[in-house]
Amino acid sequence: MGRLFAQIDSQPSEIGEITLRRRRIPALGDRDIFEVKLGEEFLMSSMFVDAEVALSDLGLNETEGDNLSVVVGGLGLGYTAVAALRHDRVGELLIVEYLEPVIRWHQQEYVPLGKDINADARSRYIHGSFFDLAIADPECGGFDPQALGKKFDAILLDIDHSPRALLSDSNASFYTTENISRMARQLKPRGIFAMWSNEGEDAVFMEVLREVFTEVVCHVVSFYNPFQNRESFNTVYVARKPG
Repeated sequence: MGRLFAQIDSQPSEIGEITLRRRRIPALGDRDIFEVKLGEEFLMSSMFVDAEVALSDLGLNETEGDNLSVVVGGLGLGYTAVAALRHDRVGELLIVEYLEPVIRWHQQEYVPLGKDINADARSRYIHGSFFDLAIADPECGGFDPQALGKKFDAILLDIDHSPRALLSDSNASFYTTENISRMARQLKPRGIFAMWSNEGEDAVFMEVLREVFTEVVCHVVSFYNPFQNRESFNTVYVARKPG
């Protein structure tokens, strides 16, 4: 395939072999598309990123105040993180990523947005499990290893495909009232939790969110899919902590 395809890196990870690839599809124009595979499964792609960007915009537009402390759960290809850094009110951004190779790809700028993240002094990579850090006692752990007990203005999550379509069965326990409540301890009063999903509104998960938060909304983010020649969509949940 020549320049139309390149495997950039492949590394073992905590959950299997993970591979970074770059391809071009002539029908879509002069554009590099970056893909990440976990084993034989496609994990992420830069083909469609509208909802990853919307996750930051919809979540942070609901925050209050300035000098915001923000957590992004799941680095991916960097689109949610960079979208967050475009908000001038963000004072610091912690990017929590479980897969060390994904962090290295950004640090070494194998992916285009690594340069933007690395150049912004507000951003910091945290290597760890978002789900473990989310439910930790804030006084003993939490998202920021340098500041135990810290509370954040917003937590933006993009890891699983949806509350039901999980990357690992062990993630299922997070999407419960008990563990969502534990995560919410790390939010300031009136802080925002927002989450990306590849599927439509999940009524059961909406009820879980309403048990913990107020002003719970599931936004539909539509985008054109050239492979299917029609509109596709993802969703973004946004919820506010009482306060």
